[in-house]
Amino acid sequence: MGVVSKKWAPQVIATVGNRDRIRFNEIMKRLDGINPKTLSDRLKELERSGLVVREVFAEVPPRVEYTLTEDGIEVRASMVPLMEWASRRSVLEKP
Repeated sequence: MGVVSKKWAPQVIATVGNRDRIRFNEIMKRLDGINPKTLSDRLKELERSGLVVREVFAEVPPRVEYTLTEDGIEVRASMVPLMEWASRRSVLEKP
């Protein structure tokens, strides 16, 4: 719970979960406002927690892709109602 509640962690989980595989720069593009160090830190924490898998391909330049684990998919599924609620609230609160 500690990792999932950190700033940007829910958005990273949702973004990775929206794709079968996604690269770091693609996550950066989709999460407007996150800085590279924060994204790197969150991905490492999510990987250590068993929610994200980091796959490195032996290419030049190296290619790294991220996917959700089964646990990550479950966490994402449980977060969807909360994110939908938050989205509805933000729309209602705008003038």
